[in-house]
Amino acid sequence: MITYLLKVLPVCGLVFLSSCGGTNHNSYQEPKTQPNGTLSNPETAAKNSPEYQPAFEGQTRIAGVKTNTPYKVEVINSSLEKPWGMTTLPDGRLLITSKTGYMSIVSADGQNVMKVEGLPKVDSKGQGGLLDVALDPNFASNRMIYWSFSEPVSGGNHTAVAKGKLSMDEKNIENATVIFRATPTYDGDKHFGSRLVFDRDGHLFVSTGERSDMEMRPYAQRQDAYLGKVLKITTDGKPAPGNPKISGWKPEIYATGIRNPQGLALDHKGQLWDGEMGPKGGDEINLIQPGKNYGWGDVTYGIEYSGKKINNGTTQKAGTEQPVYYWDPSISMSGMDFYKGNIDEWKNNLMVGCLSGQKIIRLVIENNKVVGEEWLMTDQNDRIRDVHSAKDGNLYAISDSGKLYRIKKN
Repeated sequence: MITYLLKVLPVCGLVFLSSCGGTNHNSYQEPKTQPNGTLSNPETAAKNSPEYQPAFEGQTRIAGVKTNTPYKVEVINSSLEKPWGMTTLPDGRLLITSKTGYMSIVSADGQNVMKVEGLPKVDSKGQGGLLDVALDPNFASNRMIYWSFSEPVSGGNHTAVAKGKLSMDEKNIENATVIFRATPTYDGDKHFGSRLVFDRDGHLFVSTGERSDMEMRPYAQRQDAYLGKVLKITTDGKPAPGNPKISGWKPEIYATGIRNPQGLALDHKGQLWDGEMGPKGGDEINLIQPGKNYGWGDVTYGIEYSGKKINNGTTQKAGTEQPVYYWDPSISMSGMDFYKGNIDEWKNNLMVGCLSGQKIIRLVIENNKVVGEEWLMTDQNDRIRDVHSAKDGNLYAISDSGKLYRIKKN
């Protein structure tokens, strides 16, 4: 096991490129103290779109913050196969998906790994594969597990949600059943979403991407399709009670106008937040509310990868919601979670895993506004795919390089 002991993490390499990845490194610099005593925002790279102005103060590049509590980052496993999503079992072991189509049960110290098989076939091309995982709220009694994946079918693939029972020997999923399919099907390999979060009433939030390609982008604004949405369903895949009842909207749709939401988390108040990759710039954190339109692809603080403006550079539009926070250039957020652990100054902070950004971003949120930002693990040079605040008080992270990190109070 490799241990990194730190108080505030040292500086090292960092990536600033488009939301789909890249290797263009920019050196990270510690935030500097401003004349008013605050720290500068940790971002030092130039904006892709400097002419775009935020809709309100603090919507981007908020003052930096710095952790005072000593903590350490440990690599407790470095041989996971393409991990994508994770959660914890009641006894504290981690349940981690592999993009290739199986799950692993990993001991809390990372040393023991057991494969769980019996899941439906996945299409693992590009950004597809076995994606997120969530436990039934009554898992202790029914052993039911839910997962999202890119399902291969005639004509292409789509994001699907399935459920099944973990066998008593924990080696298989029994009676695996697809309960929801985010149609239309499309022959592509990008922007499946997809995170799963249970609300406090036992209903399931599902995030879906709009499939990336230009001909698919309009589906984010079409309410007769499940692409580019946050959905809310029952454990049987039906529309959840209390969903918006809006003419023309499919009954499972909770919110619309979303690009590629690989982050989804409930805060301590039960509010739902999403982390949504923008194009070139314009990565967003949104407070998701029922019946609201989050604007993609009519409104964005990003630009096309070619440099062309999107919808003539529209960043605000009546009838669409502004992001609570955005980044330019992109940090390519993926999984995220609100911190519930034993580092007091992190309590209820949003921890955001970054892919091309190669870090975890800590956002301090007060009254639903971001008031501070810190970059963690910038020295690891690793694409952070998911983060999870576990019941043992520690923060866990998985990376595209196959590492499992544990971040704990020192």
